[in-house]
Amino acid sequence: MTNNRLNQAQVGLGLRREMLDEFCQIVPNDINFFEVAPENWMTLGGKFGRQFRELTEKHEFYCHGLSLSIGSPEPLDLEFVKNVKSFLDLHQISTYSEHLSYCSGSGHMYDLMPIPFTADAVMHVAKRVKQVEDIIERPLILENVSFYAAPGAEMSEVEFVNAVMQEADCKMLLDVNNIYVNSINHNYDALEFLKAMPTDRIAYLHIAGHYEEAEDLIVDTHGADIIDPVWKLLEACHQFHGVYPTLLERDFNIPATKELLREINQVHDYQNRHLTSAKRSA
Repeated sequence: MTNNRLNQAQVGLGLRREMLDEFCQIVPNDINFFEVAPENWMTLGGKFGRQFRELTEKHEFYCHGLSLSIGSPEPLDLEFVKNVKSFLDLHQISTYSEHLSYCSGSGHMYDLMPIPFTADAVMHVAKRVKQVEDIIERPLILENVSFYAAPGAEMSEVEFVNAVMQEADCKMLLDVNNIYVNSINHNYDALEFLKAMPTDRIAYLHIAGHYEEAEDLIVDTHGADIIDPVWKLLEACHQFHGVYPTLLERDFNIPATKELLREINQVHDYQNRHLTSAKRSA
């Protein structure tokens, strides 16, 4: 583990509109950055637009997109990509991530669909990553996603993810909860998957809660507290790959900030424990 990975102990929170009034008054010191989906904020004006600009002028922001549809068989929506670039430029946001999935074909499905795990899909995604990066003039970071079926798979998920990262020469948003969700739904070893992720390509992490539909079916909702096996997987991630900025996702059933801070500070504790241990063994 290189030294630069010992200096990334930051924890962020996904920003929702209902949080604006509170955070325009004060942002707790434990929240080091915010993350937003550009689609939800690009067209905002009025009070929300002013409040958002106030926050981006004072705090670090990441963007995590929803509708780029990097794996779609349809051509990229270049006008949309240009609008994303304008939004990133306006708010001086350098970090832009998206899902390694697609959400459009002949129409927009408003859901994240799994890309077939094939060699052709690897090349298709890699070509489109470079196309996007040429427009936004920033790296495009791709996230491992939760999925519930793998139609047309010719390789495993872990092989596909690594192949895309290598071919596209891009960075990765490593979602720890998605690994756990997929490990239950598709019956694989979460630790082995986590260990196989490309350390040098990791840009930052996501962690979240989920909904247990059945013993062998978990739905990635971001609407509940993080459970113990996911916390343990985060700890293992630090051991395998080091410490990276980590974003707490909470999209539904959002509690008061003081409740969110409990999980945010638990992430801080995991990061600090790992850093202390690493310094002792250095």
